Amino acid sequence: MMTALWELRRYPSALVGLALILTLTGVAIYGVIAIPYNEALRLWRGGGDIWIEHPRNAQPEWVNLFPGNNLPKTIILSSREGGTKRVQVESGELKSVQISLGFDYRYDDFPSELNLFFDPKFKERPPHVSLFWLTPDGRRLTLGDRSVGPSERYAVSLDQRLARRLDGNPPEVGLFADPAAPTLQPLKGEYTLLAEGLLFEKGADLDVRLVVYGQVHGLAGTDHLRRDITVALLWGTAVALAFGLLAAVGSSICTLIIAAIGVWYGGWADASIQRVTELNMILPALPILILVGTLYSRSIWVILGIVILLGIFSASIKVYRAIFLQVRESPYIEASRAYGAGNLRIILLYMVPRVIPVLVPGFVTLIPAFVFLEASLAILGLGDPVLPTWGKVLNDAQQNGALYKGYYYWVLGPAVLLMITGLGFAMIGLSMDRIFNPRLREL
Repeated sequence: MMTALWELRRYPSALVGLALILTLTGVAIYGVIAIPYNEALRLWRGGGDIWIEHPRNAQPEWVNLFPGNNLPKTIILSSREGGTKRVQVESGELKSVQISLGFDYRYDDFPSELNLFFDPKFKERPPHVSLFWLTPDGRRLTLGDRSVGPSERYAVSLDQRLARRLDGNPPEVGLFADPAAPTLQPLKGEYTLLAEGLLFEKGADLDVRLVVYGQVHGLAGTDHLRRDITVALLWGTAVALAFGLLAAVGSSICTLIIAAIGVWYGGWADASIQRVTELNMILPALPILILVGTLYSRSIWVILGIVILLGIFSASIKVYRAIFLQVRESPYIEASRAYGAGNLRIILLYMVPRVIPVLVPGFVTLIPAFVFLEASLAILGLGDPVLPTWGKVLNDAQQNGALYKGYYYWVLGPAVLLMITGLGFAMIGLSMDRIFNPRLREL
């Protein structure tokens, strides 16, 4: 067995496939370590304001590597971590605070969104804030006045009154547009958000955070809920490989042992196994899984159990039966019986190991089949609703019209990983088949 596996080094396709699988395994291990299970679930379910500082439907950052692309990245400024903040006592408990948040904008396109987050401290009387926007060409634009409550957000991009003052352009465009340009294009240079607030209580304070959302983010971009798709791709790799491996191991080993038991005992045991196998072969697996996911549970563990049960009595059991019929007549089997070996010992230690070399190539190619099955169920909306998986990403992309809206990266990431998985295991499986199958060794 080990000698045969060592022969894989003679096949370049096997080495390429092995490199692909090892890479995917490394990605899966890194994802599980870098993002623990509970953290991955919390991030993907997106409760609270986890992703509030991420742009919506942003492309991956690597698109800027292509010539001519200089799309904006997200800029986050806070009075607590930078900028200028001056507090001055006017009279009694009345104080004024002036916060200046400046940044250099050098991108070729406009931001996707603008948000202001206020964090005031007060007991009864909320601070009053006046907001101004200073442009590189010296203009001072008034954003408006407001009283800010606890943890309040000002969605600048949704301010229709501000949009009307900016000639009908969305605020994220009008505030950055070059008035001297014949067409809409951003004016590059230093921008400043100026917040002037009045505090009416002793001990009151005010902090402001400005988020200028970009059009690119991370290695895989973001979706319609601002979630970083990288989380789903990393954890999806671990889920896909684990699902495929467990399903392949569970179904293959059980099939092998049941076929050996049927051949060894013969009679009604063998006949019963063959009848169950023939019945199972005509049952449609995918509709059964859809029925279970619709009426019972979409948990990945339930689906995994059903997949293994349906895979045990597959057509492979007849192939193994034909091989075991020959193995049963081997001289060393007769010798083991003469020495008083028990039935289970003969089946598990003498018969099954002889068939494992035949099992290995099919076992390797069976893993990606189960990976694609899990992804297919998720694309149909029957995947685990909790776990971030490749199929769930594709399902979200389909439901939100990603391809029609031009969000190709949303589909490209999980699709490429699925193809790499299938290609890697197929290349190894075909090479193993040439090694273990005597009729293919000389081809």
